[in-house]
Amino acid sequence: MIPTLALAALLSATVAPLASAHCQVPCGIFDNNNVIQSMHTDYVTIEKAMIQIAELEKNPGTNANQLVRWVNNKESHAQDIQEKVLNYFLAQRLKTDDPEYVEKLKLCHEVIISAMKCKQTIDTAEVKKLHDLLHSFEKAFGEKE
Repeated sequence: MIPTLALAALLSATVAPLASAHCQVPCGIFDNNNVIQSMHTDYVTIEKAMIQIAELEKNPGTNANQLVRWVNNKESHAQDIQEKVLNYFLAQRLKTDDPEYVEKLKLCHEVIISAMKCKQTIDTAEVKKLHDLLHSFEKAFGEKE
């Protein structure tokens, strides 16, 4: 005799409709434009952090705590960009049947690398490159409203 819980699980598995959503948890609240906008906010925070770090490191003894906080903040927002590209765009939005698949894949990789370089430096040229890449990313993945 099959235990009741096992029978219920078997029945629900056989009658449950198949989900054909793109999302790992199809909640319907995310869209490309909102995620891209949050990436732009991350970029602005990274840029501000770089400026603050450059100023604070002129007197590191006095500013040690703030320096650490700005470095952590910069790295956290760069990591957020990487995770959004990896977990949202690569895992859920980029489709192999897309005619622009290779170009979009390369762009995802470039954004991930650029964000990594922003973690490693306070060179504003790196954050400018990330900014430019995010605009290209928006053109490639943004949804027309």
